[in-house]
Amino acid sequence: MKRKALSVMSIAAFLLASAGLSFAQTDAPAADAPAKADQPQVVEKSIMDMWRAGGWTMYPLGLFAIFGTTLIIYNFIAIRKKKFLNPEGVKQVEGMVNQLQIAEAIDYCEKHPSPITNIIGCGLARADSREIDVAAVESAMEEASVEEYATPYVFINYLSVIASLAPMLGLFGTVSGMVKAFNTIAAEGAGSASKLADNIAEALITTATGMIVGIPAMFFFFFFKNNYGAIISGSSRIIGDLIYTMKISMKYGPQEISDNAVEAAPEAPAEEAPAQQ
Repeated sequence: MKRKALSVMSIAAFLLASAGLSFAQTDAPAADAPAKADQPQVVEKSIMDMWRAGGWTMYPLGLFAIFGTTLIIYNFIAIRKKKFLNPEGVKQVEGMVNQLQIAEAIDYCEKHPSPITNIIGCGLARADSREIDVAAVESAMEEASVEEYATPYVFINYLSVIASLAPMLGLFGTVSGMVKAFNTIAAEGAGSASKLADNIAEALITTATGMIVGIPAMFFFFFFKNNYGAIISGSSRIIGDLIYTMKISMKYGPQEISDNAVEAAPEAPAEEAPAQQ
């Protein structure tokens, strides 16, 4: 997982750096273009000029942008329902549990690791071959699910951290730029318009950059959070169905399992009433 995260981060950093250089080259003013005599020359700023105008606050905001982009790409790759719930593997394990082949089910979970099979394997490991304690198995699966699903959510939660810190860092750059602007007015008066404009530009650029970084991070945080919640709900349903299959198999023997849900168990045969004399 760490190697994947580092690889994705390197790719995202390369893409962002390439995009920044291409925008800088595109937005750079043409030096050979002649200026018209009757119009004032307008100097257009490139992306790199705006970056420098934003001051030192742009550097941590740039790191936030790279880190946030990396997390978004990584979560798109990692947070997938089929990868977590593994429907084919669950179907195989459910068939073994239906036959009460607990050792075979544990062996299958070990050979086919995935979040749901890891949870099921931890639960079945507490099943005694002499007498299966269904309550202990269910409790073990619940404990394993908490541990198994905690780590992926950390990478989702980092997006919330970026969404909160990036606008605050941009606001800090705004305050820094306005302080410099007032210091310029106090030292040189309002006549130094060029220097005053640079200070105000620093304030506005950092604010805009903080919002540009924070808004997508907040959106994708809730997007991945909702998807992950649906995955966890599906996992709880799978565990509940598996426990139900185990209970019914222990009580009535192996049952026919449909693809959608476990079929209802047959009713226990009623005891015959004693014949009247």
